Amino acid sequence: MTPDFSAVLLAGGKSRRMGRDKAFVEIKGVPLWKRQLRILDQLAPAEILLAGPSHPEWNDVGCRIVADARAEAGPLGGLVAALRCCSTALLLALAVDLPQMTSDYLRQLLKLCQRGKGVVPIGGPKCFEPLVAVYPRSALGIGEELLANGQYSMQNFANLCLVRGLTNESLIAPAEVLLFLNMNTAGDLATVCGQNLATPGRRDIAS
Repeated sequence: MTPDFSAVLLAGGKSRRMGRDKAFVEIKGVPLWKRQLRILDQLAPAEILLAGPSHPEWNDVGCRIVADARAEAGPLGGLVAALRCCSTALLLALAVDLPQMTSDYLRQLLKLCQRGKGVVPIGGPKCFEPLVAVYPRSALGIGEELLANGQYSMQNFANLCLVRGLTNESLIAPAEVLLFLNMNTAGDLATVCGQNLATPGRRDIAS
């Protein structure tokens, strides 16, 4: 049974290596931000938050737009902002630049959660995938602590959540590795466009 949860799309990156805002890169005619929101919407969360700078395209999507807690803090700034205001005990985080991710995988992650305890995929010893993970709202304290100390590593955040008993690990199977293909450069985009992407679904958001 899937627990009650909120979801956040982390879309506040600078996209320096891509040379343009990754959220608005189109794959098969669909901007990445819209594709990822569709995937989250299929999971029926209690609410969907969109963390990042405000864009006119996001005004009518039906999500709450939250500014990053600290603009220069990378994804951690967006995650902390979402943890501050989410209305449920669990928060599912998804990065905007992971176009191979599927709702089926995220659903399985949610089923692995325990009461008040999230789950983070891991590919090897301390090799977390912290931008496709479920965090308990109680992880906010760790995030605030790291922001205050100027430590913005999501790997460090995920490791501290595990060490302090707030999350469990979920080992990434060989067949699941491609789901975590991170789109940082034009070359990554070419790789993604050469593969058969999972269909995000028919339910639309702001189409």
